[in-house]
Amino acid sequence: MSSTENGLAAVVDGNNCFALELYARLRGQEGNLFFSPYSLSTALAMTYAGARGRTAEQMAAALRFPLGQEELHPVFASLIQELQGGEPRETQLAVANALWGQQDYGFLAGFLKLTQRCYGAGLRELDFVGAPEAARIAINAWVERQTRDRIKDLLKPGILDSSARLVLTNAIYFKGSWAEPFSEAATREEPFFIADDRTATVPMMRQTGLMQYLGERHFQALELPYAGGGLSMVVLLPREAGGLPAFEDTLTVSNLAEWVSKLRDEEVAVQLPRFKVTEELFLNPVLSDLGMPLAFDPEHADFSGMDDGKGPGLYITAVVHKAFVEVNEEGTEAAAATGVAMAARGRPRPPEVFRADHPFVFLIRDTRSGSILFIGRVADPRQ
Repeated sequence: MSSTENGLAAVVDGNNCFALELYARLRGQEGNLFFSPYSLSTALAMTYAGARGRTAEQMAAALRFPLGQEELHPVFASLIQELQGGEPRETQLAVANALWGQQDYGFLAGFLKLTQRCYGAGLRELDFVGAPEAARIAINAWVERQTRDRIKDLLKPGILDSSARLVLTNAIYFKGSWAEPFSEAATREEPFFIADDRTATVPMMRQTGLMQYLGERHFQALELPYAGGGLSMVVLLPREAGGLPAFEDTLTVSNLAEWVSKLRDEEVAVQLPRFKVTEELFLNPVLSDLGMPLAFDPEHADFSGMDDGKGPGLYITAVVHKAFVEVNEEGTEAAAATGVAMAARGRPRPPEVFRADHPFVFLIRDTRSGSILFIGRVADPRQ
């Protein structure tokens, strides 16, 4: 295996490790969960390209990057190229990256060259200082186009203000048909056991055939390939209806690799529900807990690899992620986008406190002339 192949394998393994560690952190929320770890790793790898010192060390450890700055980004470029594929596919898989920077800000040429060369992320200049809302709308419109309108409003109102200087974005879109589609005529309404004491009626798809399958004592695994090869869905199903939490405890990179390696052709009668999931995540606290708090620290973050140092420097204000997936008889459509918003470093001044809980004077005046129209005093608001 060549050094490039070794590097690629190491980066994929690190990304997968980050994916399952992040899943473990997010699994405590109620209901469905869906996100794109690839999108997150890519957007944060671009951000990492500008990190230095302890900030870079923390990011590399938290994101499970196995290579240093010099080696990592060319490997990400190879991974992007491999995912995009040089040959026509029956599935659609599109990945796009972009940088959105404050116009006339002193971004380092080396940083811009690296993110362009390795991530295809050209710099688009916006006016965050004078028109942050217009900037937010422009970024969201790009995300919508890249995800075929599946991801809307990635950046919510209030995420960006006049202190914003850079937003790094990744968008990924996938649409694939099953190699063996399910027949709509076979789909029936069936009960789905949400919990021990609750069921819901859902459309359950059905088919029987030779498939890659693993049957273990506590769970089953099934691989459903998409047309054209190269991409598939793996479904991991606990044997017991209430067995998901215990199974999730065993979900590690090494276990997953072992389970996938043990898949074998078996005749399987599959019943899989049609489903659609949307997810919105604000990941600052989770990523900080994973070990990269400095990146979010307005006083101590070090992203000196991004700008010329003439300003106060940058720190991450928000890592936001949205994802969508729909699975039906024909196949799967999925999309996700990640935004990393960065602002000029320096802790915002805390607001002054005005607590009118004792007697005060008030007046009403004409602001044009300065004339006092009314004046009074409140000694007891109850009177």
